[in-house]
Amino acid sequence: MSSRCMTVAALATVATIAWQAAAAQSSAPVTREQRKAETAAANKAGQLTPAGQGGAPTAKAAAPSGSGVSREQRKAETAAANKAGQLTPAGVGGAPVAKSAAPSGSSVTREQRKAATVEAQKKGELVPAGPGSPGNPK
Repeated sequence: MSSRCMTVAALATVATIAWQAAAAQSSAPVTREQRKAETAAANKAGQLTPAGQGGAPTAKAAAPSGSGVSREQRKAETAAANKAGQLTPAGVGGAPVAKSAAPSGSSVTREQRKAATVEAQKKGELVPAGPGSPGNPK
């Protein structure tokens, strides 16, 4: 009985190896040029998944050939929206941030600000750098 089990095991091993060799020969390796051509075709067809999105591929939107608005017009519209405070800040998004109504120029000179800072330092009103509070000296 032992020889019968050994024979069956040997035949199973030979059959597995023969099947793997046949399967490897039937699918020839793809060259780099073929892979690049396949990827370029999939990109052109809109079948690639955008980076970082991990979901199913998204179809490309058909871009109009000409928008009818010149670059200068778009830049002027964007500048006007920026001046009016209608642009959303870069990043995550959200509601447009309204600009403050503060005057563009300060009425205090640099020397006056420096003098006020020195005076506040003498009185101990400045908050130290790092964790701390004005009333809690180190």
